[in-house]
Amino acid sequence: MNLSERKLKILQAIIADFIRTAEPVGSRTISKNYELGVSPATIRNEMSDLEEMGYLTHPHTSSGRVPSEKAYRLYVNEMMKKRELTEEEKDAIAAQLHSNVSELEKIVQRAAHILSEITNLTAFAMTPKQDQDTLKYVNLLPVDEHTVVLMIVSESGRVSNTSVHMNRPASEETLRILAKMMTYNYRGKTLSEALTFDIIKSFKADAESMAMFENEIVPNFIKTLEDMLNVNLYMDGLTNIFSIPEYNDLDKAKVFLEMVSRKEDFTRTLINRENGVIITIGNENQNELMQDCSLITATYHVDGKMVGKIGVVGPTRMRYGEVTSVVEYLTDNISRAFMITEGDEDDKD
Repeated sequence: MNLSERKLKILQAIIADFIRTAEPVGSRTISKNYELGVSPATIRNEMSDLEEMGYLTHPHTSSGRVPSEKAYRLYVNEMMKKRELTEEEKDAIAAQLHSNVSELEKIVQRAAHILSEITNLTAFAMTPKQDQDTLKYVNLLPVDEHTVVLMIVSESGRVSNTSVHMNRPASEETLRILAKMMTYNYRGKTLSEALTFDIIKSFKADAESMAMFENEIVPNFIKTLEDMLNVNLYMDGLTNIFSIPEYNDLDKAKVFLEMVSRKEDFTRTLINRENGVIITIGNENQNELMQDCSLITATYHVDGKMVGKIGVVGPTRMRYGEVTSVVEYLTDNISRAFMITEGDEDDKD
């Protein structure tokens, strides 16, 4: 790092003060609020050195300094202390995440909401890539004489319901037999394998059931499988930026909103990030619209193999230690919440 212990302490104090206040930090502020054992003049000289080294910048409208991206990177790598969540905070998160939710996508969506509320940032959660997800069962539920709900449940907990219009009424018994045969043929197959499997050839039933199955159910079944292969991205707290001083600048706010509105680009960015807890700051982000932001992502697992991502995006002035702690706790609990709800469902059978 090539920084003396004194320079490191002063830099850490400036970063902490700026994250807290969003105001440029002067030498007198550091001298008054932090017991560093040196005079304001010494602090001022050290701040000048840190500026020359690229760790601080000097806004034209203020005599104080603000941390640079280089400073935040050093802070995250060497200085950041994660804030341990209190037991009350952990209990509150777990209670919200586990409450009356039995589908992975709803758990993930709720996690994004919780993360946004706690951090006051824009949060997001991405469902796992579904290529290797396997089917658990298929059900056909009658609504009225000409409407049936096609339900597909995967091993990861993903549930997809599609309303199917039937040209001819189908009895509950016929639907039960069709669903049982579909489950028998598809259980354990990945979504990709299911799309290439010719169930018509392996299906044995009377001619009337076959006509209904082939013309009305199969096309909807295939379309639903294709939809299930897609990655879903949930975002929460978009309006939080308007309470962040950095986005009082309307041009910056517009760039941020444009960035998050391009969901395909944002999703691609998340998919291409490495697993684990990853923090990218400012120009470290390849997305041009994201180069005034910091992006924190973490991965979660279901059944030890399905991997999705959760995280926040916001200004480079961010409470990195606190945000990282919350993100990590949520990723641990997403998998736990699903295991609990799945166990509850098994108990009902």
